[in-house]
Amino acid sequence: MARNELRPVVKLRSTAGTGYTYVTRKNRRNDPDRVTLRKYDPRAGRHVLFREER
Repeated sequence: MARNELRPVVKLRSTAGTGYTYVTRKNRRNDPDRVTLRKYDPRAGRHVLFREER
């Protein structure tokens, strides 16, 4: 059960406004705040920032 608490599943939503999302896991010890990653958005056709959504 400790696995689910340490590495929760988070949803990353595109900041380009397309509504595209990625689902991933994050380590709470290394990233206690909201995660921001630069990933490819196929609807926008380019790399954009994806922010963690709660």
